[in-house]
Amino acid sequence: MSHMFDFCAHGRKVMETEIAALQNIQQYVNSEFAAACELICQCKGKVIVMGMGKSGHIGNKIAATFASTGTPAFFVHPGEASHGDLGMIKKDDVVLAISNSGEASEIMALLPVIKRLGIPLISMTGKPESSMAKFAQIHLQITVEKEACPLNLAPTSSTTATLVMGDALAIAIMEARGFTADDFALSHPGGALGRKLLMRISDVMHKGDLLPIVNEEATIKDALLEVSRKGLGMTAIIDNSEMLTGIFTDGDLRRLLDNRVDIHNTSIGDVMTRNPSTISPNILAAEGLKVMEDRKINGLLVTEDNRLVGALNMHDLLKAGVM
Repeated sequence: MSHMFDFCAHGRKVMETEIAALQNIQQYVNSEFAAACELICQCKGKVIVMGMGKSGHIGNKIAATFASTGTPAFFVHPGEASHGDLGMIKKDDVVLAISNSGEASEIMALLPVIKRLGIPLISMTGKPESSMAKFAQIHLQITVEKEACPLNLAPTSSTTATLVMGDALAIAIMEARGFTADDFALSHPGGALGRKLLMRISDVMHKGDLLPIVNEEATIKDALLEVSRKGLGMTAIIDNSEMLTGIFTDGDLRRLLDNRVDIHNTSIGDVMTRNPSTISPNILAAEGLKVMEDRKINGLLVTEDNRLVGALNMHDLLKAGVM
């Protein structure tokens, strides 16, 4: 039977139904939506998201999106809330309750307590005439014409609409607050994005005794020994005032060997590359990567006021997870 069934056609039909549902809910981004954003922006506590079943799964994601975009939030399961977890909710918080029917009994049981505590309630339902919608201070409508499920039973279009409305709230508030990429990185320090936005050259560079460095009067042989010891494929060259004057790399060595230069008696100052590419230790590591890629080099020297403070190569950035 699977060979005769057109899975792609049915899959596209689901997408078409859900796209139509999203187009329809744009009309509900209205004055109530703006009021909800204002309320959350003014909230001195957290946004507490609640939902049962599929609405709960979507609520979990909405709470996570709020939290990662600068709005403190977490999800509270309504069933657990009535058995003690309601103590997590404080007067300075705002509750966002989600239910497509607007009649979820587990949430309805909590509303009198929420009202007694004076906690503002935003409801998100597909039924503006529902109990939750009428009880709430602000109601966000997410009505969809039909579910993508052919039986019109499994939450599909409705959960997609809920998720998108939650995203719209979170991102509108994020932009209103002027939330930046640096702010985002601070809440994602363990991820690849956080590393790119937070890690600086000073965090990954070699320094101190691990820094490959020779005086410009040293022989090429001495420089090669330093390159080998430090394992960066290069060494920095300094003058007697300890100021950076050049760099010598594995690539330079290959060119010297082709020209049969005497590595035992020739000073490194005679063959080094002068005015090498350098970078500040305070620059983002991701920017250092771009410099290497743009200039087609595998390593960089790190300086402050032309004084050598560090060195790094592509492998260091790869190991740090910047690439």
